[in-house]
Amino acid sequence: MENIIRLVGPNRAVEILGVRLVGVNAENGIKLLFTLVFIALILLLGKLLRSFISHALHGRDERLTFWIRQGIALGTGLLLILGLVSIWFDDPTRLATGIGLVTAGLAFALQKAVTAVAGYFIILRGKTFNVGDRITMGGVRGDVIALGFMQTTIMEMGQPPPVQKADPAMWVQSRQYTGRVVTVSNARIFDEPVYNYTREFPYLWEEMSVPIRFNADRDRAERILLDVADRRTVSLSSLGQEALQEMQRRYFMKSADMKPKVYYRLTDNWLELTVRFIAEDHGIRELKDQMSRDILRALEEAGIDIASSTYEIVGSPLVRIKQQT
Repeated sequence: MENIIRLVGPNRAVEILGVRLVGVNAENGIKLLFTLVFIALILLLGKLLRSFISHALHGRDERLTFWIRQGIALGTGLLLILGLVSIWFDDPTRLATGIGLVTAGLAFALQKAVTAVAGYFIILRGKTFNVGDRITMGGVRGDVIALGFMQTTIMEMGQPPPVQKADPAMWVQSRQYTGRVVTVSNARIFDEPVYNYTREFPYLWEEMSVPIRFNADRDRAERILLDVADRRTVSLSSLGQEALQEMQRRYFMKSADMKPKVYYRLTDNWLELTVRFIAEDHGIRELKDQMSRDILRALEEAGIDIASSTYEIVGSPLVRIKQQT
């Protein structure tokens, strides 16, 4: 073994099979070995802590689990940095020089990476969103399922029909999961707005439009729409009013009507009745499906037909065919 690896010279440089390794001596070798062991121990510690938290809080509090895991990640990262600095930079002058060189290199070569990490801390400190929130970020709409130092992971969902042609194109015509998991750089929060559907006010105002003929009983149709909306969303209206009052307490925000309301719109072909109501941010498709079934049933019982752009031929001119011989 001594013939393979030797320490030679006054600096005890490492020589392997007669080849001297530049910049590697006994001291650096010990530091390198200690560094590898230290990194392995810190990573193992972080993994054990995350596993313990996942089992201890499994299914109890998703947000608390998220924040604890983020604290573990930040703590292990800080320990790694402090440990590596303590091992390799025992001279403060060398430490200052090293920090200057690293900072210059990062600023020039890793601009996007540094911006993404800065975005991570802005997200945490600014409370832009949290795991479980439904957001639109970087052109992706969906639920946040993970947040890392560089990227945010989103479970993508489809687009409702009015924005079905928005980029990227969707094959799911509602706010339900598509099955695609999308990663978005945290740096996108500096370039474009982030839409949060759930964090401060977990409700949305929704609308459903029903066209009827001009000679139909529009008062009866309006009562049907209001009755269905009241029956399906009455509890949501009271909860939404409490959430809105909390928003008004924290922000400069005007009051809004939580009760369902019907609006008229005249068109060339029919009278369009639009019922506006409040709904939870999740399960909107199920709610609108139930309301649609109730509205159709009630309109049929009332003898009110839904208007459509179809044509009814009531007569045609007489056509004579003359055969020449």
